[in-house]
Amino acid sequence: MTKDWMTLLLNATLFAPLVGIPLILLFHRKWAKYLAFGFSLLPFIVGIVLHSVYRFSPDPSALYSKDFVFFSESLWFTLDNIDIKFMLGVDGISAYLILLTALIFPTLVVYSWGKADKQEKMYYLMLLVLETGIIGFFLSLDLLLLYIFFEMVLIPTCFFIGIWGGAQREAASIKFFLYTLVGSLVMLIGIIYLGLNVSDGYLTTDYFVIRDALASGTNPAFSLEAQRWLFAAFAIGFAIKVPLFPFHTWQPFTYSESSTTGSVILAALLSKMGAYGFIRFCLPFFPEVSLEFAPFIMTLAVISIVYGGYLAIVQTNIKKLIAYASFSHLGFIILGIFSFTQEAMSGAVISMVGHGIATAGLFLLTGMLYERHKTKDIRGFQGLAKIAPKFTVLFMITVMTALGLPGLSGFVGEFMILIGAYSSTEVSSVFAILAALGIVAASIYLLNTFRVMMFGETNEELKNKIFDLTGREVAVVLPLVTLMIVMGLYASPFLNQINKGSDRVLKIVESRVEGKSFTDNSIDKEDEKVKILKEEDMDVFQSTK
Repeated sequence: MTKDWMTLLLNATLFAPLVGIPLILLFHRKWAKYLAFGFSLLPFIVGIVLHSVYRFSPDPSALYSKDFVFFSESLWFTLDNIDIKFMLGVDGISAYLILLTALIFPTLVVYSWGKADKQEKMYYLMLLVLETGIIGFFLSLDLLLLYIFFEMVLIPTCFFIGIWGGAQREAASIKFFLYTLVGSLVMLIGIIYLGLNVSDGYLTTDYFVIRDALASGTNPAFSLEAQRWLFAAFAIGFAIKVPLFPFHTWQPFTYSESSTTGSVILAALLSKMGAYGFIRFCLPFFPEVSLEFAPFIMTLAVISIVYGGYLAIVQTNIKKLIAYASFSHLGFIILGIFSFTQEAMSGAVISMVGHGIATAGLFLLTGMLYERHKTKDIRGFQGLAKIAPKFTVLFMITVMTALGLPGLSGFVGEFMILIGAYSSTEVSSVFAILAALGIVAASIYLLNTFRVMMFGETNEELKNKIFDLTGREVAVVLPLVTLMIVMGLYASPFLNQINKGSDRVLKIVESRVEGKSFTDNSIDKEDEKVKILKEEDMDVFQSTK
């Protein structure tokens, strides 16, 4: 593939949804949903083409540029002392997150048909803007571009919470906005510091230039102490997005009060932006600090797993239950990232995809129930297995995926994370054992929820309100359920690419750590021990003499 074709396909993946915006504005609102579906589906089609080109290329290694499967670079704007590039790249880590994003949005468009009567054009416009922002974040290899896309998702998400959400939607929207804004502003400070100090005389936010400057160890502005502060600036922004304990307090309330579309976007996609940020930026930029802070972050991850699981057990609000379950499972992903083994990191990436699919399925199915019965209390649904068999089957597969049942996509990632974390170090093996408690908690709250909602006696009021899934509703959920089964039974094609991406990240970390003074310090300590032993032996010899 030539460089021009590669640039064209990457830009098409990014900007295709935006092309639909003027058309939606020009045409009658009855065409908005069809235009939104077509243009939201285009990135998925282009993504499949990119994946096929790489997979079936006679020489796939020839497509790699700067450690990325697909890469494009062009000058964005330049002034006397400013050099900003429009850099996009795809590797094994970002590829499936982009495909996940490109699949979720057309699914949401089809789900929303007939439900977005209030400001319908704005609804679909916001979906297309959001899709562009999230895909742009996963593609960006310039930190200024990354920040723009990081912020681009904020306002549309607030609309889906504040306009189409529940009774307390305004408060939930404000809380989400403030938390995310604070995190992104802290990250912006780190980006500006890096851009100003990476080279004398000009500002650049080039991913590779910054990574190489940090790796050189010659710039006094990037001392180990400075890197600790820079790591914290990025980590806070990403931890709020995940969310990671204790930055999670916005999440349950926001998930619960958001519209179904907003809940899916928040849980299935926006949370992955935070986890992806740790892998793409924190680890390669600050590997020594990442290793230094790993026990602390893994502690927070385990707290998220256990604490989130406990809170999910006591919930009766179905959306809050899914929110806490998501919070718990995202702790596994962070645990895998900071275990620094290929099994755990690859498990974290495939778990991001599996979690996105399962959480999207759970929120969509419960959203369909809410539209019928207007309650979020799981005790308001009993005996659904008798009156909604299609819903029951799809809900059962989705619940079992979230539980991590072998043969479904949820199992693959969790298993790899626990194996990788256990085999990493003695400290991380303790974290892996504690994290397994989250699986026990998941068994309790998910199986109990399924039991309460599917079995028992159904009252007449529920029979009158609840009807089984329509053909369109089945079409919305079925692709997600199919992926849950395919990824669970045959994860190898996904892991082949993911392993290459995670292996390169870990090699960057290893090269940086080995190149530093840890080895030298250990040698010095060994020499000092030998010197002391020799002195002690000499004292013994002198006394004997």
